[in-house]
Amino acid sequence: GWGPSPGAKEPAAPRRADAAVPAKQLMVAASPAEGEIMGQGPFGLTYFLQGALAGGICCSLTHGAMTPVDVVKTRIQLDPATYNQGFIGGFRQIAAAEGAGALLTGLMPTAQGYFIQGWFKFGGVEFFKVQLTKTLGEQSAWDNRNSIYLAAAAGAEFIADIFLCPFEACRIRLVSDPTYASGMAGCASRLVSENGVIGGFYAGFIPILFKQIPYTMAKFAVQGKAAESIYAGMGSEPSKMSKGGNLCVSLGSGVIAGVAAAIISHPADSLLSKVNKAGAGGSGGLMSRLTNIAAEEGFVALATTGLFARCVMIGTLTAGQFGVFDIVMGMVGAKKFHFTDPKNPH
Repeated sequence: GWGPSPGAKEPAAPRRADAAVPAKQLMVAASPAEGEIMGQGPFGLTYFLQGALAGGICCSLTHGAMTPVDVVKTRIQLDPATYNQGFIGGFRQIAAAEGAGALLTGLMPTAQGYFIQGWFKFGGVEFFKVQLTKTLGEQSAWDNRNSIYLAAAAGAEFIADIFLCPFEACRIRLVSDPTYASGMAGCASRLVSENGVIGGFYAGFIPILFKQIPYTMAKFAVQGKAAESIYAGMGSEPSKMSKGGNLCVSLGSGVIAGVAAAIISHPADSLLSKVNKAGAGGSGGLMSRLTNIAAEEGFVALATTGLFARCVMIGTLTAGQFGVFDIVMGMVGAKKFHFTDPKNPH
């Protein structure tokens, strides 16, 4: 029955051709009309809007909840001589001197600014991830998934920061000088009337980019890698896990990503807190002020002052963000896009 082995080679070529057909079909399926890639989807406008909404909610909630921590961190960075009793001591000092309400300074600009930033950041990351995967093709995208995470995060963060910067300028001014204005709108109008739109709102734009882009690149790339490692360690993958299981992976990988991202971006965060303080770095242009502040402080001080507080804050924050993002995506009926190996599909 095994005699005609040469004839058996005949169908081999069509089989190779057949093997190529699913790839072609997948590429056709990856067209915007279908939007299906790596056996998931479709990923169209609705999915990206769901991702943006989930991102806005998760960033607004987590950053809003961390406002007291951020107030203490910012005060320690701006005035380490006064706030020299450590992180917990900082809470006590502010509450004793100004009342507990002072710990919520800047809550509104924080919640508003980070909703808008989260909308563009998480929505943008999902958009760029899917589009780059479609452009590169599935196998190439899988092989280069870390680079896709980095590029998607950088592109999304740049767009998000254009919208975040005015809110961040108001927040830092209100935290450093609570008497400057009675609220968000008053602070914004006074900043613009005194400094102009660029000087008032975008004095910290370059430091925000230096802080946020490496932070976001590290956050998404490390979280993606950590989640992948956790799933691999459990011999599972997102499609085989319960919602609760996937949420636990998001939280665990989020903590790892947050601490890594906090350490990488801390020097720029310290610089940003100082450049928004009135009179810091002299009266020259932005770059000369930044250079003056960096020279006065030194790199070690910029990299370490308030770092523990920031690791606690960003570790918790990032875990919360990825957790809330997953919960909201589930509530709106969307399944988050995960990189999967085309050679080893679900």
